Parts: sequence; C-alpha cells; structure tokens
Amino acid sequence: MEVGGGLGKKERRLVRLRCSVKNYDWGRMGSESRVARMHSLNSGVGVVEDKPYAEFWMGTHESGPSFMVRSAENGAATGLEGGSVSLNSWIAQNPDVLGDKVVKKWGHNLPFLFKVLSVAKGLSIQAHPDKELAEVLHKLQPNVYKDDNHKPEMVLALTEFEALCGFIRLEVAYMWRFLFQFNFAVPTDSCMREEWMELKGVLQNVPEILEVIGSAYANQVLHFNEQDGEEKAKAVLRSIFTQLMSASNSREVISKALSKLISRLTMEKKVRELTDKEELVLQLEKQYPDDVGVIAAFLFNHVKLNAGEALYLGANELHAYIYGECVECMATSDNVVRAGLTPKNRDVKILCSMLTYKQGFPEILKGVPLNPYISRYIPPFDEFEVDRCILRLGASVVFPAVPGPSIFVVMMGQGRMQTSSHEDLVKEGDVLFAPASAEISVTSTASELHLYRAGVNTRFFSAS
Repeated sequence: MEVGGGLGKKERRLVRLRCSVKNYDWGRMGSESRVARMHSLNSGVGVVEDKPYAEFWMGTHESGPSFMVRSAENGAATGLEGGSVSLNSWIAQNPDVLGDKVVKKWGHNLPFLFKVLSVAKGLSIQAHPDKELAEVLHKLQPNVYKDDNHKPEMVLALTEFEALCGFIRLEVAYMWRFLFQFNFAVPTDSCMREEWMELKGVLQNVPEILEVIGSAYANQVLHFNEQDGEEKAKAVLRSIFTQLMSASNSREVISKALSKLISRLTMEKKVRELTDKEELVLQLEKQYPDDVGVIAAFLFNHVKLNAGEALYLGANELHAYIYGECVECMATSDNVVRAGLTPKNRDVKILCSMLTYKQGFPEILKGVPLNPYISRYIPPFDEFEVDRCILRLGASVVFPAVPGPSIFVVMMGQGRMQTSSHEDLVKEGDVLFAPASAEISVTSTASELHLYRAGVNTRFFSAS
C-alpha cells in the first residue's frame, strides 16, 4: 500500500503512525518518562533529559496529529518517507476505513483520541465542557477552546495512579452512619475510608476553609440534612465551591489561609499520622504555592488506581490527575476549563457554572475479560472503549473484526500483528491504525507483549 493511497474493500492492512508529544511542565523528566521513551522509539528522536514529557498523542486532533509512515515488506518502519500525510487527511480521502456506521454518526472524523500520560505533579483542577457549551466556548474564544466537541474521557492506569475526582458528599448517608457506629462494613481502602468523611466533617476539621469562605456559606453545609434532597445538596455545594474558588482573586486571603494550614499540618504531623488527603495537600502546596486549588482538594474524592484499573469522567465532571502513568482515551477534543493548580489560563466563573456537582466516590472499572489475554474497559460513551492485552511469550490471540476503526499501541515487548493480507513486526513504541472490519492476529515473539487498543464503543454498534 502506498502511503496516502486507498485501501481496497478486501485489503484491511494496518497503517503505522508517527505520533506527537506534549512537553507540559507537569510531565516526568527525560527518560524517567514513559512518554519520552515511547515518543523516541516511535519517532527516532532522542530524549532530552532536562525536558518534561507529559503526553503522547495518537489520533487526528489538529493540536497533535499523527502521520502515516511507510512500511517495508516485513512490516518494519522505514522512516519518515511519506510521513507528511496526516492520518486525518488520509481518512478524509478514504472514509471507508472508518466503517459505514461511524461515518453516519461522526462523518469523516475519527471519533476518539488516544494518549499515554506520564504525570510527575498535579495537573490543573479542570473539567471538559459538554457539546453545547463547547460550541459556545469555541465560537467566543477559539484561541483558548480550539474545537467545538465535548470531551468525555477514561484513564487506564499503567502504574499506581492518583487523581482527584468529583466531590465528596455533604454528609454520610444514615445507613453508613449506622454501620460506622457498630463497626460494620468499614472500607479497607484508605482512600475510600477518607471519602466517607462528609463535607460537614471537613468544614469542622479544616478551619482554614472557613476563613476563606466565611461562616454564612459554611452554615449552608452544616445545617443541611439528607432529607433536603439531592438538588438542594448540589445547590449548597455549588455555592460553597464557587465562593472558595472565587477567593483566588484575593491572593492575600489564599496565601494567609494556606500558610496557616501548612503550619498546622506540619505541627500535627509530629504527634499524629496525617490522613492521605492531608499528606496530598502538603505535596500540592509545594508544587503550587499560594494556589486556591490546594485548599479545594479537601472537597474532592482522592482516588488511587492500581495498574489495570480505570476511571471514566463525563462532561462537566471536575478532576485533577496527581501522579502516575496511564493510557487515556477521550472524544476527539482538547477543550479544558481550568480553575486551580495551574499557571495556565483560568476561567473560574465558567468552571463553577458548568459542573454537575455530582457527589460520591466514582466508579472504578476493573475490565471485562474477553479471553485469557484481553480485558475490555467500556465507559458509558459512544466514542470509545479500550482493550488491555497482556500476551505471554509465544502466545497468540485474535482481535475479531469490528465495524469501526482502532488504534493499537505497543507498550512493551515484541511481536507480530497479522491481517488477512499482511504481517507487521511490532515492538515497544509502535502505533498502528486498524481500519474497520480488519481481523487481527497478534503473537508475542521475544518477550511478554503489552498492547493497548482504542476503538469505538461496542455498545454503539449494538444499539445502532
């Protein structure tokens, strides 16, 4: 197949990609970053040891496009010849590679964006707009909000991975208070145990928050009871959070409150064991001094994922990744509304107005085993799903043909990927686009092979 040429209806070959890297300052430095290693192996460009490597992008978004790479007869990449053809433009010329159902729903566009992240320090407190808001923001500020799409997303941990995600509850439900009182069903996970401490408890135990928001706002929480209902709870939480984040306009107020908070926790650490959330706050303050996001962290769920666990986030859901490495998949968008833990542009008013204010610990996906080697992670979004394939040396597995496109990334090892018409030798750092209706056989040849696949959500094809 010539790079830039079409694929015949019966020729379902894999297409190698040369992918983009992002050097955001929260990324891991040099060769300590999986992103740096992946990009170097994928592109042939050396790693700069004093440079942060944050994200490795695989897809068609204009902010980090992937390009076609010619392959030799044995399936090995031969360099950048033909590499000026972007995956996006090639798909536009060959829309059949997306499959009829995908074209009908999303046009000549790859509906998902696939990434690898290497996180060394906290990302911004942020949320991604829904489709309606994204269209408005893109029209008003196209230099900031660079597309008009929504951005639901999912992270799948490659290492231990920490994040702040969603809000803790205003108060623990009556059933849980009963269980705590009689010491039944107490969570064993330290993060989950802490998040059962309601916001009322936070306001009573973190006086520095009261100093920032004032007693009138705090009383809205302290006088709340569960009979007031979910909508009342959301309204109270929105009021408290907006007041707190708006205080960032007064640097002196935030600086004073943080100084008291850090001094208090440092002293208390000498006489008691701090909670995970308190330790996290000390860590974030070192990364982002005088930032309101450090105080706001007390309001969020502190989530810890093990390798192989995933977390999904809908539009208008607040989150901030803290540490670790992961693969991430999302609808094709780069829209982010920020309000803390960042030197970048903030839009507190928009963020506080757009959030769902959903409360409680998020769902953790463990993956659904498809066979002994592949687990599938299925979020409630049409645009994407992710497969995790761990293939022992010498083992083989088949990815059945699906009606939509896929992107494969080799995270570790070496092997062969074979379609009905062609075989590719693959190794760590290789990224391949698979057209719709391609059945792919994978064999591990030199060591255990770790392979990840992003594709359109299977539920979309079942429902359409």
